[in-house]
Amino acid sequence: MQIAAYSTYSKHSLIALAGGALAWSFWFSPGWLTLCAGLALFLFGMQQLEQGLKSLAGGRLQALLAASTATPAKGLLFGCVATFLLQSSTLVSLLTIAFLSTGLITLIGSLAVLFGANLGATSGIWLLAMAGQNLSMAPLAMPLLVFGVLLGFSGPRGAAAGRLLLGIGMIFLGIDEIKQGFTSFGDLDLQRYSAEGLQGALLFVGVGTLITVVVQSSHATLMLTLAALASRQLELQQALCIAIGSNVGSSVSTAVMGMIGSSRSGQRLAIAHVLFNCSTAVVSFALLAPLSGLVVVLTGWVGQGSNQLIQLALFHTLFNALGVLLFWPWQPQLAALLTRWLPDKVEPEVLIATQSEHAAEATKARYLQSNALQTPESAARAVTQELQHMGRLSLEVICHALYCPLAMLEDPPRDDAQLRTRVEQQRVDADRLYQLHIKGVYAQLLAFMGRVDMPADPAQQQFWRDSQVAGFQMVDAVKHAHRLQRNMHRYLLEQTDSSARSSYIELRHHVLLTLRDLRTLGLSELPDAEWALQLQALDDRGQQFESQFRQHLFACIRNETLPSLAASSLMNDLGFAQHMLSSLRQLLLLGESHAAARQLHLLMGDAPLIEGL
Repeated sequence: MQIAAYSTYSKHSLIALAGGALAWSFWFSPGWLTLCAGLALFLFGMQQLEQGLKSLAGGRLQALLAASTATPAKGLLFGCVATFLLQSSTLVSLLTIAFLSTGLITLIGSLAVLFGANLGATSGIWLLAMAGQNLSMAPLAMPLLVFGVLLGFSGPRGAAAGRLLLGIGMIFLGIDEIKQGFTSFGDLDLQRYSAEGLQGALLFVGVGTLITVVVQSSHATLMLTLAALASRQLELQQALCIAIGSNVGSSVSTAVMGMIGSSRSGQRLAIAHVLFNCSTAVVSFALLAPLSGLVVVLTGWVGQGSNQLIQLALFHTLFNALGVLLFWPWQPQLAALLTRWLPDKVEPEVLIATQSEHAAEATKARYLQSNALQTPESAARAVTQELQHMGRLSLEVICHALYCPLAMLEDPPRDDAQLRTRVEQQRVDADRLYQLHIKGVYAQLLAFMGRVDMPADPAQQQFWRDSQVAGFQMVDAVKHAHRLQRNMHRYLLEQTDSSARSSYIELRHHVLLTLRDLRTLGLSELPDAEWALQLQALDDRGQQFESQFRQHLFACIRNETLPSLAASSLMNDLGFAQHMLSSLRQLLLLGESHAAARQLHLLMGDAPLIEGL
């Protein structure tokens, strides 16, 4: 606890120290202040652009992803277009990692998107290079800012469009401020800080890497490089090395964020991004002289031989295209290699393997990675997977409460010879199992859903409401199982076959059969009409059992074969059992039809995930 507090204090102290040093530098250098303000506007504009596009995409993003990654060529095109719109290959890579981690796209499809993102990253530098250093974007930015603010008052869709316009306007203003910042430095000559030959080239590759890691945007690094090149503060060769370094820095940023908050599949793509960008950088650096010569020749053919901005943009495109050409034929082999390096964790058939109170570790959520919060679609997918995980845990806790191993649920015996032995040996009750395996997962699930930006789409809002209800229903079922277990434990331990023990055996057998049938029905793919008939048959069977069980209890009381205290316990426990089964039944009825509920498939298992949002 003290270590964590000290770490937090150190982090805040470091941030305060860096902020103070930055403020001091602004006081002594107005040009530096202008440059940093322009960079801040540019990055803030990219954030607004990202949020606006996500909100406008709404629930169509998943369908768009599925269609756009059906073939490698479509994935490449999707990556190019997405990066052109968002102006951030790092962001597109992180979004792709989030989609892959939650199963929205395949690893092969995500590799093609990754290649396309690197090609699309060249679009921004081409626009800036063709605009030139003397063209001011500020006059165009002003009306965009005005209309962006006005649209913010016109409902959710209008606000998303307004955020999009605000983002573009901020980017334009940031570009102008960065240009002015470099111009105000006057006689700043970065060549004075460079070394000769290979050492000097590597130095500027490192500079490009470092800047990209700090600002988290290769586009921002290239924009700074263009501005410095236009103001004659960089030579072309130095600018080319910085461009190579920006690709390396982009992969480092993606790898760090992707590895921390992703599943194994997302981590594979993060590693692929590093392999692709670093390999491309090494090859491009080795071919720096011939590539730069080719750039000069090609720009000379179109009358731009003296335009170093166009030459930098062309070089950036060429070496990214070279990387795609090198990796494109090897996509299946790369995917297989990554899967072998980082294999999926084997999902155990039984999640709660021990019944011992000692040495038991609390279960944590498996699928709620922070990267899944990138979009509502990936967040919804992660929540669905975690609800299935929680459903499996809930089923196992209920089986433990009923002293029935999960493997016996398919054909539960009424009273097997080992029942007394299992009751005697099982020393952990359902409440303890709830505390260890359900409560923490449920708390993490609620915290995760609280961090999701709620979409405006009514269908998606209904999904989030159903998910909240589903989590509560599972917790409610487990709690009723605990209440049922308390008296059942005592009477099942009786050595003689009393009326109380035989009644509890009948009640337990009915609950296990219903639990099995609910699980089977939840995983079925029956037509709606037949599914509804089977659910109604389960309801009828439950009502019939309840009626007959009550009649049996009163008959035993009249015959004086069942003590009144035992009868009252059985009556109460019959109610707990019915409440538990009712909570599980409600999981099947979430949504407008059983098909919608089956998409959630919160009942315990191996069901398909949400589709069609």
